[in-house]
Amino acid sequence: MDILPNMLFVIILLISINIFTRNILKIKNNINLGRSIDRSDNKSARWKNMARIALGQSKMVSRPIAGILHVVVYIGFLIINIELLEIVVDGIFGTHRVFAPFLGSAYNVLIATFEIFAFLVLSAVLVFWARRNIIRLNRFRKSEMKGWPKLDADLILYFEIVLMSLFLTMNGADFYIQTNFPTATDYHQAGSFPISQFMTSIFDGMALNSVILVERSAWWMHIIGIFIFLNYLYYSKHLHILLAFPNTYFANLNAKGGFANNPTVTAEVKLMMDPDADPYSVSEATSDEPEKFGASDVMDLNRVQLLNAYTCTECGRCTSECPANQTGKLLSPRKIMMDTRDRLTEVGNNIQENKGVFVPDGKQLYNDYITAEELWACTSCNACVQACPIDIDPLSIIMSMRQYLVMEESAAPADLNNMMGNIENNGAPWPFNQQDRLNWAEDP
Repeated sequence: MDILPNMLFVIILLISINIFTRNILKIKNNINLGRSIDRSDNKSARWKNMARIALGQSKMVSRPIAGILHVVVYIGFLIINIELLEIVVDGIFGTHRVFAPFLGSAYNVLIATFEIFAFLVLSAVLVFWARRNIIRLNRFRKSEMKGWPKLDADLILYFEIVLMSLFLTMNGADFYIQTNFPTATDYHQAGSFPISQFMTSIFDGMALNSVILVERSAWWMHIIGIFIFLNYLYYSKHLHILLAFPNTYFANLNAKGGFANNPTVTAEVKLMMDPDADPYSVSEATSDEPEKFGASDVMDLNRVQLLNAYTCTECGRCTSECPANQTGKLLSPRKIMMDTRDRLTEVGNNIQENKGVFVPDGKQLYNDYITAEELWACTSCNACVQACPIDIDPLSIIMSMRQYLVMEESAAPADLNNMMGNIENNGAPWPFNQQDRLNWAEDP
């Protein structure tokens, strides 16, 4: 009978790993629906970018209050989950604090560190909750943050509050047993408990079996809660916990403000500007013309853009920095990323339900999710890209969709269409023939 809890733990662990693996494969398959893009250049700079931004959280602290609190939660998440290894080993083999005999006094330091960070994380999360639900900061109240996005943000905070509380309760009960029942089986003296020691008054007067029941219940709920949290990530904005690392590695390292030229268009422009070229010849660019210019749906975007969409934290820093949004325009860079992710998930589910084949559903990213009004409101200033704490690039998606509107739909604003027509016909944005361009200088 003693082996039953260990068997149950192994079953829960395997189920959790299986679900997590399948969800990660779904994300990978969905991202691979995008066009391939070569980001294999300058590997050393990419590793440094990932270490500085994803691991080092360097862009988070540009807003000190939120940044420092987030760094506390992030470091706490990394450090506290070190104990997860011990919990898993204990769960599989039926041991209790299995690493204590091997680490000696260092184990006390570890447990004390875990507890201090658990308390700091709990405090930071309560501040985050207050910022969203009491202070109600403006960037958390935008239209795209209503409904599920708001609930998701709150659920994550509740998850963290419960997990940290269970962790401290588990340790507090363990410490009480060690102190008051030194002969209790398996509860040997191990660990230092600078925070949970203040919870021991809760257990005063309780029998040993009752305290063990509290400790075991908190232990089980804590580890099951972690497994649930792990598999909830697929449905949550907190995928960035995992995806921030590849996202910052594959980020665009070129100077902001530089746009990638379309090779076909570049070749055509060079042909137009070459006085010795035959305008009626078929250029290499024309023969290699892509099936579609720009992007109207998620399959037209590249894989890094789709990775960006899954990585978005919905923090709203991009939208709060966007000059178009600040002046009341419909554009919200955060919404661009959320819409792209939602459409990508919808397309992925469509393919999965139809055994690997996409069945047209009469919808696309353009118009059904993102409107032309949003796209043309963008000033292409790159403020959203600069503000993002994990190097997401909403502007690249906007520009890809604009290219589709211009080159496939001829749906640019009238003034822009006139300007581009003049450039094509006259070589300048003005509606004057090249031969007449200097006539003004001859007037008396």
